Amino acid sequence: MKLLRVGPRGREKPGILDAGGVIRDVSDLVDDWDGLALDDAVLKQIRTIDLSSLPKLDPNARIGPCVADVGKFICIGLNYADHAAETGAEVPSEPVLFFKATSAICGPNDDLEIPRRSEKTDWEIELGVVIGKAAKYVSEEDALDHVAGYCVVHDVSERGFQLEGTGQWVKGKSADTFGPIGPWLVTRDEVEDPQNLSMWLDVNGEAMQRGSTSTMIFGVAHLVSYVSQFMSLQPGDILSTGTPPGVGLSMSPPKYLRAGDTVALGIEGLGLQVQRCRDAL
Repeated sequence: MKLLRVGPRGREKPGILDAGGVIRDVSDLVDDWDGLALDDAVLKQIRTIDLSSLPKLDPNARIGPCVADVGKFICIGLNYADHAAETGAEVPSEPVLFFKATSAICGPNDDLEIPRRSEKTDWEIELGVVIGKAAKYVSEEDALDHVAGYCVVHDVSERGFQLEGTGQWVKGKSADTFGPIGPWLVTRDEVEDPQNLSMWLDVNGEAMQRGSTSTMIFGVAHLVSYVSQFMSLQPGDILSTGTPPGVGLSMSPPKYLRAGDTVALGIEGLGLQVQRCRDAL
């Protein structure tokens, strides 16, 4: 299933995309696509419903973040061998963890704000893993049983804030609008192999990132298991799994986003995002 949320910011309704591409209103079935609704039993029940019997939602309405009330937004750095090579970094011996503030989360097509004092706002397409069942000390063999589904994440980064001062990467990762997610949460049963998905990102129509989840250093199952050894993962948490090569930081000379730029990105089977950049007010 393709789960999404539609409507003005803060007033989104839960929806589901039917086989004909029509957005159906499921607000009589679930309050929202949050951790409670992502339980396997709830999703199993929804699969038995004739979606054509549900009301339609406005196809032209804003698409919001595909998950509501995200508790943790956990990210993995340097998780693609070809991306590590382009940055000159050593391949990490274990996953590199950092957090994005959940206040960075926005809809997939909302404007992307260039922060005040920013000179190095960069792009990163990533596969997002959405937790559906609490995970604590889970094995790699059982890890995918705790996944509700997958989505496109744009891990926008301000490289000066991230790398040139003191402190942690979170400063360069957490500005408002730096975490577009969606358009859909595609449930686990519809993604045959999360380690074989093509991904791409363009800026102003120019190809920047082209890659595949097949070049991940640490795969999805390993990451879910690994993170669960240090903290419990709760339903609705998002794990963003790293980016393939082609980020602006690694170009010669580096390229960064400016107000007026348009970023388009997508992952095979998981949908498309398009953001217009503007200066933060």
